[in-house]
Amino acid sequence: MDGPELSRQEQRILDDIERDLRADQLLDRRLRTLRRGIRPWTPRAPRKDRRRLRGLGPRATVLLGAVCAVLFVRAVGTSSLALIWAFAAVWVLTLGCLLLLVVRRCHKAAEREESER
Repeated sequence: MDGPELSRQEQRILDDIERDLRADQLLDRRLRTLRRGIRPWTPRAPRKDRRRLRGLGPRATVLLGAVCAVLFVRAVGTSSLALIWAFAAVWVLTLGCLLLLVVRRCHKAAEREESER
């Protein structure tokens, strides 16, 4: 630096600020990697919370997709309002499961990329 050096008190204050900032692990990791993820300021959910959603995996998504296809064919063939609404409900669930799978895949890819560094 070209300016005057910091006094002892200023250097001590600066060291305290840096120590406090380094204590924040999320901020420290974010500054080290300089990557911006999905809501990087929030910590990831604990493992036990994520395990609960594991049942909605690829099998459930495929099953919902098959049910959705059957309901769609039946709804078109009969023009039944109940079947159309059932199809709509199952379609929303299927899209939700697909979104969950995509988010999981992105998190796994980000973890792999982070572990390679």
